[in-house]
Amino acid sequence: MALEMNLYLPLILSALMPIILLYFISLIHKNNNNGSYFGKKKKKKILPPGEMGLPWIGETLEFYRAQKKNRIFEEFIQPRTAKHGAIFKTRLMGSPTVLLMGRNSIMEKQGDRHRSIRAVIATSLNSAGLEKLVPKLCSSVEDHLKTHWVGKDTLSLYRSTKLLTFSVVFECLLGIKVEDGMLEMFERVLEGVFAPPVEFPGSKFWRAKRARTQIEKMLVEIVRKRKNEMELEQNIKGGGGEEDGMLLSRLIASLIRGEISEEEVVDNVVLLVFAAHDTTSFAIAMVCRALAHHPNCYQHLLQEHVEITGSKKPGETLTLDDTQKMKYTWQVTRESMRLFPPIFGSFRKAIVDIDYQGFTIPKGWKILWTTYGTHLDEDIFKDPLSFDPSRFEEPVPPYVYVPFGGGPRMCAGYQLARLNILVFMHFLGTRFDWSLVHPDEPITMDPLPFPCYGMPINISPKTS
Repeated sequence: MALEMNLYLPLILSALMPIILLYFISLIHKNNNNGSYFGKKKKKKILPPGEMGLPWIGETLEFYRAQKKNRIFEEFIQPRTAKHGAIFKTRLMGSPTVLLMGRNSIMEKQGDRHRSIRAVIATSLNSAGLEKLVPKLCSSVEDHLKTHWVGKDTLSLYRSTKLLTFSVVFECLLGIKVEDGMLEMFERVLEGVFAPPVEFPGSKFWRAKRARTQIEKMLVEIVRKRKNEMELEQNIKGGGGEEDGMLLSRLIASLIRGEISEEEVVDNVVLLVFAAHDTTSFAIAMVCRALAHHPNCYQHLLQEHVEITGSKKPGETLTLDDTQKMKYTWQVTRESMRLFPPIFGSFRKAIVDIDYQGFTIPKGWKILWTTYGTHLDEDIFKDPLSFDPSRFEEPVPPYVYVPFGGGPRMCAGYQLARLNILVFMHFLGTRFDWSLVHPDEPITMDPLPFPCYGMPINISPKTS
């Protein structure tokens, strides 16, 4: 028996040798990837502290409950920063997520494609573009007030300004006529942003996907028609076809030159509409709420606009220079957006491992930055919960006031929103007396913040 074993042992060992060798090679490879074994040991990756919760679900339910009450900061963020610090990990809607608080966030990262498209948008909103935009804005606001306000005693301020800002983006900036049903189509998409991704007929997610397909079909038809017109104009007259100064024409000119794709034109039109109209209408509503609660501030603001009106000839419209004189109005607006930001933050995705404040954010993880991290920081804004427009008499440090984002990722439509708010407040203050029906109306979110009852106001034409 022993002799037989001695005879078979070399055969057994020779058969097992490749398996053993492969095992050791895989072990070495694994340890080398971890930065140990024969190579130099790499720095160990340290994930931020926090709790991931249940698989896939994570802390989504807690986040959603806080969001619905517009208390993300108080009920979701604050308890976790108190426990884990200014950077913590969680899991939201199935994705591992790192939440960043404070002024040194990573929102300044960008890519070449982003720069290219942003440059096209910026061209339409440079000083020359804004000079042309102000009279169009004035005309849109006056027409809207004449159509939807005159003759009424009460109306929904939030709903009214949503319709106005939607029309402004399409008609004043893009040069697209607003048709019946377009606003409702965009609103259905927004309703599905944070809805559970369950696609069955009638669900929010299902309705949102259908609406997004309808929007894409509508915009593709508009883009292709305008592209054909511009190419025909170029063949007959020469030039770039951008003479009307509209953003859509500039995007299509880039499409014709092969710089961007048709899909990018459509996607950026959709993004701009969502970024501009809902957020601006909420900002206007919050300015009015703040002024109703602080009548002394409103009197100061009114005086500013009375002086501007007094400097104009009868029938003369506002100019870009006039909007530069609305300094106190803009301070009030900035302070109201500090306390009630139209967007609480945004998600990004790490495309590589990121070392941040001693922690590693792994590739593929989501990153959520939030306005509350600095807007309500008492080290930056003294007595942060009080309303004080004078905070903005002096410049604030970069990346601490971020209702429009910051750095290269700052909202490209920032100047449009600013002018929209200033022009609207001018005509509201000089044409109407108004008061809130519900001075302490709750603010909720789904997914963006909005006043629960639509912010109804009592209105009457000014008598003098």
